[in-house]
Amino acid sequence: MKSYTTFREIENDLKRYKLERDIAWEELKLIKSEYKEDLQPLNWVGSAVKLTGKYSFVALMKKWIFGK
Repeated sequence: MKSYTTFREIENDLKRYKLERDIAWEELKLIKSEYKEDLQPLNWVGSAVKLTGKYSFVALMKKWIFGK
């Protein structure tokens, strides 16, 4: 535990802790908005289209290379 010798040290630490808390809160809000955006159905459709395109390309290449 830290020992304080002046009230100024206490005030400085309290200000620092408040700023750290505020920064952490803003980071949480940012993460929340990013997750909210990632979970929108339109983003799911885009991801599904990309995966389908990749799988189709791989399937076509296998068919072309192996002739099956």
